[in-house]
Amino acid sequence: MTALAFRALHQGRTTGHPLVLPGPWDAASAQALADAGFPALATPSAGIAASLGYADGSTPPEEMFAAVARIVRAVPVPVSADIEGGYGLAPGELVGRLLEAGAVGCNLEDSEGHSTLKDPQRHADWLAEVRAAAGDALFINARVDTFLFGTGDPADAVARARLYVAAGADCVYPLLAPLEAFPALREGIEGPINMAARPDRESVAELTRAGATRITFGPGMQRHAAEATGALGAGLRG
Repeated sequence: MTALAFRALHQGRTTGHPLVLPGPWDAASAQALADAGFPALATPSAGIAASLGYADGSTPPEEMFAAVARIVRAVPVPVSADIEGGYGLAPGELVGRLLEAGAVGCNLEDSEGHSTLKDPQRHADWLAEVRAAAGDALFINARVDTFLFGTGDPADAVARARLYVAAGADCVYPLLAPLEAFPALREGIEGPINMAARPDRESVAELTRAGATRITFGPGMQRHAAEATGALGAGLRG
């Protein structure tokens, strides 16, 4: 499936009918999720990092792109890739690596060093360069880290999101936004809004009721699987 078809999955979403994108961390988990009937998948950078033995944010870009490529090859559905802050790559090279891996979309965050927000206008200008390099070939999900490293003020998140949408982002992702902030986000931001759920039905239902149009899980599924494996191992030893 092309990025245009992936983009179409986000369009026309009414309240109560979000696009739910599970987060595979390797080829086997991707196959299991595709077999479950999901129309597309969205990889988590932290989940892939854990599967490769790295701390979140420490995966070498070559290994991250290789992991994404393995996931893409394993499934017949489109895959969007979380590539953190872009690994310092120039927009053209970043887009080239994503397309070479077979991804139809990407997450790009507006913080650096897992601690500091980027200047919003500078980040918007960079997103515009990524959009220009990609054309319509990539769906860009712009992460907004105001609730993670900033003031936590919905107005700040809305201001950043508007800059990123104007720069060409297809969707914005206000990470860790509390449910009480969502009405202000929904009113102030044009287009799809990504929200992160826990890997359980009630969490998805809660975000659906709040009006999320796209739901992903970050590393939650990988961590759930790791915990289940640990419990299995403990049971076998017992």
